[in-house]
Amino acid sequence: MNNNMAVRGGAGNILEPKVGTRPQDNLYLAVNSEWLEKVKIPSDRSRIASFDSIDLNVEKNLMQDFADFADGKKEIPDIPNLKKAVELYKVARDFDKRNKDAAEPIKADLMMLESISDFADFNMKAAGLFKMNFSLPFSFDVDADMKNTKVNVLEFFGTSIFLPDTTTYQSEGADKLLDVLKKQSENLLQMAGVSADQAKEYVADALKFDQKLAKVVKSSEEWADYPAMYNPVSMADFEAKIKNFKMADFLKEVLPEVPDRVIVAEPRYLDHFDELVNEDNFDEIKGWMIVKFINAVAGYLSQDFREAAFPFKQALSGQPELANGEKQAYRIANGTFSEVVGVYYGQTYFGQDAKDDVVDMINKMLAVYEARLKENDWLSEETKEKAIVKLNALILKIGFPDKIEEIYNRLDVTSVEDGGTLYSNERAAGIEHVKYNLEKLTKPVDRSVWLMPANLVNACYDPQRNDLTFPAAILQAPFYDIKQDRAENFGGIGTVIAHEISHAFDNNGSQFDEFGNMVNWWQDADYEEFKKRTQAEIDLFDGIKYGPVTLNGKQIVSENIADQGGLTAAVKAAKDEDDDLKKLFENFARIWANKQLTESIKSQVAVDVHAPGPERANVQSQCQEDFYEVFDVKPEDGMWLDPDKRVHIW
Repeated sequence: MNNNMAVRGGAGNILEPKVGTRPQDNLYLAVNSEWLEKVKIPSDRSRIASFDSIDLNVEKNLMQDFADFADGKKEIPDIPNLKKAVELYKVARDFDKRNKDAAEPIKADLMMLESISDFADFNMKAAGLFKMNFSLPFSFDVDADMKNTKVNVLEFFGTSIFLPDTTTYQSEGADKLLDVLKKQSENLLQMAGVSADQAKEYVADALKFDQKLAKVVKSSEEWADYPAMYNPVSMADFEAKIKNFKMADFLKEVLPEVPDRVIVAEPRYLDHFDELVNEDNFDEIKGWMIVKFINAVAGYLSQDFREAAFPFKQALSGQPELANGEKQAYRIANGTFSEVVGVYYGQTYFGQDAKDDVVDMINKMLAVYEARLKENDWLSEETKEKAIVKLNALILKIGFPDKIEEIYNRLDVTSVEDGGTLYSNERAAGIEHVKYNLEKLTKPVDRSVWLMPANLVNACYDPQRNDLTFPAAILQAPFYDIKQDRAENFGGIGTVIAHEISHAFDNNGSQFDEFGNMVNWWQDADYEEFKKRTQAEIDLFDGIKYGPVTLNGKQIVSENIADQGGLTAAVKAAKDEDDDLKKLFENFARIWANKQLTESIKSQVAVDVHAPGPERANVQSQCQEDFYEVFDVKPEDGMWLDPDKRVHIW
């Protein structure tokens, strides 16, 4: 038996194209080898995939529009806050000013960090630093309560570390990456006016503290268990656990009102808080904050600073070149005013005919899903009924939002003529975002908020709102084209639609009800069976070798469950319409086409909750009985997977 051979290699290394490969041996290479041989990774990117190909076109169009707006060649449409986005773009692309200013825009803030004299001073200044959006060795956020999504709650987190994940510290290349970061940070600090000796001291302290953090903060695998974030603790008990830092004073200063409890997203971090944040570690904490700061802000300064801040990113991604200044200017404007730019994109480039057709496909997928739930042979009637209630309560967000979120009305942009710099504008935006987030603590949850802008090539399910978001940008070929074969659309956007629906019933989404509340709506026996099938999905991917890395089945299980349900539902929908399943499977493989630099693969797999595209294409197809019939796959073929190893959940 060739048992799982395609998953672990099949017709040669799945990363290496081989024109002429049969779909029976490796579906992904059979469909994509010619594309893989011809396609070039752009010099300012670390990969090119189906998603990226669309994104490149979206970015090209929007960059041209922004340049025309800024140069007065095109009138700026009357979209709320779009003029602000264009003004920020103009500030960002003014490299004469940025180069002339050099480090001047950040000097006052750098001096403020350097002036923190001791741990008592840090205690006193921490609240102000938090409100000004500086990195601290802990963080707070306000979001919907998982068990009552009508209200917002305060959440406590640890912090981010320098390397992509805690596991990266144990990897073979960790020392090399840290050495690149060390040299880069010392150089940036010296460019900003810090003496060489002082810069080395700050960086040495920062790296020591980050290694301590890495032993305590959650790994990507742990973050993949979304409901595990929910650990309510009374405020009295929370504050009592922290002896060294004056947390009660901090919270009184930063919050509109101090709640009677806090949701501890990282209990282990809270348990070790005093070991990390204390007087003995003060120098390390200060160095860490300064190194975090200089690396975060260098990109907003001169071209020299941009280039000096590139080596670490290059080491992580393999990206050969820094993006040019025009592209950076657009990306900054797009990042700061994402929803505003998305609405402009949706109104300009997204057609009503396409939206109507996609809505029709979504409704078909929902109908298929309901039928599959009713026909399910391993769920009790009680659980089926609850699942269908949740399915029918799904809220659809398609194309772009009708209204732009309030935060964008609060962002102001100061032009270069009025004394603004790119850094001062981004700093002001960061401060406003912190303020806006904290204010939500005393307000009801706004369920109309979109999690993604319309110009993002992606889609998502939000378990706490029980809604599906399909931005306009993903609704194009190869995912969707109103002119392409319906079967191809089912293999593309159809699988994406059903993938997002499936997230409502993955290992995380399954723990939330139709209102987005974390409630157990399962019969015990049903949930035990679901956990067995989830474990089978973990086992299916765990240990797969993909280029230089090994996949962690537990870290990627939620997305794999969604892929499994998505492809299964799309196949059923296509069969109901007598569509060509061969075209469906081929386009399913096509949407996961991916060419990526080795360094980028290592960094992505360390943190991503998705399996690499090629494995998504092959492994999920191997679990579809129709795939074997359509391509006449035999036990001796590379894509054969023994029936008892094929995973079926939704």
